[in-house]
Amino acid sequence: MSEAVRTMMRMDAEAAQETAAQADAGFLWDFWYPAVRSTEIRGQNLVTAMLLEVPLVLGRTSEGKVFAMRDSCPHRGIPLSYGRLDGKVVECCYHGWRFDACSGQCVEIPSLSSQDKLKVERIFAGHYPCEERDGYVWVYMSSVGRKAADNSPGTRLPETIPAVPALTVFSDKYKITHLSCELPSHIDHGIIGLMDPAHGPFVHQSWFWRKRGSIHEKAKQFEPIPNGFRMSPHSPSTNSAPYQLLKKITGEPVTTTIDFVLPNIRTEEDRSGKMWFSSRATVTPVRRDLCRIDFVAAWNLFFLPVWVFRIFGKIFLRQDQETMIQQAEGLKHNPRLMLIDDADRPAKWYFALKANLIESRRTGAPMVHPIDGSVTLRWRS
Repeated sequence: MSEAVRTMMRMDAEAAQETAAQADAGFLWDFWYPAVRSTEIRGQNLVTAMLLEVPLVLGRTSEGKVFAMRDSCPHRGIPLSYGRLDGKVVECCYHGWRFDACSGQCVEIPSLSSQDKLKVERIFAGHYPCEERDGYVWVYMSSVGRKAADNSPGTRLPETIPAVPALTVFSDKYKITHLSCELPSHIDHGIIGLMDPAHGPFVHQSWFWRKRGSIHEKAKQFEPIPNGFRMSPHSPSTNSAPYQLLKKITGEPVTTTIDFVLPNIRTEEDRSGKMWFSSRATVTPVRRDLCRIDFVAAWNLFFLPVWVFRIFGKIFLRQDQETMIQQAEGLKHNPRLMLIDDADRPAKWYFALKANLIESRRTGAPMVHPIDGSVTLRWRS
């Protein structure tokens, strides 16, 4: 065997190992993820996004339906986002190949002559289910799209996929707003930071939320729910000023329920009499070293204007963002990490849920939930 052949074989093996490593980035596939805000797609403009390290091009047809395609022409790989949308068809800027926006199916190759036998309709650009909900454009990141860049026979999506997550509201009239920030970390660190109950008095110290001196012991009850867990309905912390203000205004107790559900969703519902506040935070995986918090909140609190909430909400998210930026400095050196009981038990549940879901999908066996029943956790914050 010549040295050139051995070199080529070694390079092929190294490339295969690199591809395998890239394929396992710790993401959960076959879920809906928010890609962009609905307001970002205007007219026939094409918009780019990245989810789970997959480049996407998004748009809206002339009939108002949103679509999401892999941002790569199957011919030579140039991003389709450099092309144009005519209302129904996306045209590549390189050779003019045209694809139906809602299916990714090729409808025309201008360079083909009458003697060409290529079946154009068998060519697909990568395509993902796409819907609008709560002011976001959601994309269903199928594992089929992970394995193949097209929807050719044998790689088609399942006939049914779950419904797009919807924010729970409790009245017909309400205010709503959206916030976001990027975190320079893997989604796992973003999620366990999102559910961490002990960082509040340190990261979120402020006159309108909590003070370090207000730390005290708490006991909260948790229960299993499908693909996640719930902090059972309870009275919110006495050292959180907004909850105490709501209680004074309504004259009734405040009840809070917090859920976490795979792959990345934390919801909170606060109710006091007829007043309510509902929020959802998703930690959206962009790359293995970058994720994004997409936060939406709705409420019928007459005393809380949207602009006021946005001021305090931005402060809150910026505090989390700055902490994650600082943490990323330390994580560059791959330090050994630890999780403790009880404050870090939700993080342990998350990792167990994630691992058990992956194993269930691999074997076809029912998913094992890491929580058997009601559990009481205690921590100081």
